[in-house]
Amino acid sequence: MAGTQLPAAATVDLADILRQYGPTWLKNHPAPLRYRKVMRAIVGCRTAAMGGRRQWCLCGYQRYVYFSCRNRHCPQCQTMAKEMWREARQSELLPVPYFHHVFTIPHQLNRLVLWNERNQRALLKLLFDAVAATLLKFGQEELNGQVGFTLVLHTWDQRLRPHFHLHCLMPSGALAEGRSKWIAGGSRFLFSVRALSKVYRGKFLEGLTALWKEERLMLPPDLASLDERGWKAWAKCLRKHSWVVYSKPPFAGPRKLLDYLSRYTHRVAISNDRIQSSAHGEVKFTYRDRADANRRKLATIPADDFISRFMRHILPDRFTRVRHYGFLANRNKKESLAQIRQLLGTVTPSPESPQTTQRWLQEVLGVDPTRCPCCGRSLFSEILPLTDVPQTTASPAPVTTIARPPP
Repeated sequence: MAGTQLPAAATVDLADILRQYGPTWLKNHPAPLRYRKVMRAIVGCRTAAMGGRRQWCLCGYQRYVYFSCRNRHCPQCQTMAKEMWREARQSELLPVPYFHHVFTIPHQLNRLVLWNERNQRALLKLLFDAVAATLLKFGQEELNGQVGFTLVLHTWDQRLRPHFHLHCLMPSGALAEGRSKWIAGGSRFLFSVRALSKVYRGKFLEGLTALWKEERLMLPPDLASLDERGWKAWAKCLRKHSWVVYSKPPFAGPRKLLDYLSRYTHRVAISNDRIQSSAHGEVKFTYRDRADANRRKLATIPADDFISRFMRHILPDRFTRVRHYGFLANRNKKESLAQIRQLLGTVTPSPESPQTTQRWLQEVLGVDPTRCPCCGRSLFSEILPLTDVPQTTASPAPVTTIARPPP
């Protein structure tokens, strides 16, 4: 449902919705353990349930600071991790044009991906493998060298429905064999979108068939009964559906694209500022309608449906959402980037001091969390046992929330 006038700000967040409607949802849906763990973490994040720290000053000021859950699906967690990831990727940017690619799989495969955790892990890995193999192949054949790129997995659309796709940030060019020279690519055109789509589709379907033959997938009843001839016919139908590939230079440059991607490298699906209200068993949230000039609209859905949609985007444990390939692969990234900058005649940027919570709060918010806001003295601090933390709601401001210390 689209509204003509949207509320100015959110009145509830995801934790409030899970706290209010989560127990009923768990009773009505067979939820795996990982869903329950995520729900428990988000509900307890930045509350006394996670433990806390007492800070006080000689002037009489004191406050309680609650630990965050640090779960990668929590919309209010890991701001520092996101900032560190963004800064690290920006420090790796080369003085060359960049391209933004997006690879999707047809919605007809959504049911197979979401059938269970085993399928989700196997098919999302296949998505990474097919895209990486396609781009590396085009780099060798079109540029005669090794390209480098970063892939970021998104599993949702603006309305939290399943939409499995990879965002790719790629510098335009390749490192020649033997690392003897840099082969520049175009600034307006890199690879043919139609050719990319064709090769990517072929590699994905080839891998899908291999998974089926090796019995590494658990299939819905209508697919489980297929023989080899029936499977080939089903796969042939998949070829006719849209395998969308997008490829253009980032409109506002690679730094802006990294800003966008970093919002979801350490959280999932929806941010709290998009949630407008939760009452009478319904949740209202804003979304961008891509089919209507990207206009901002308001969706109203049952709370049970909202939680189900969110839970579908919880990834398998330890599944890596961000991966680097080619000369940006982690095993040789540092040496490769240094060699490319030397070939381009640019200076390798000097490493910055490590980002910390204190430094980030001082730079972004202008707040020093180690100082008393009343008199400016250094605060004393102690970690409290869970039983000693006051049973109150979440901290009222970001400055009063810190990351959970290592065990």
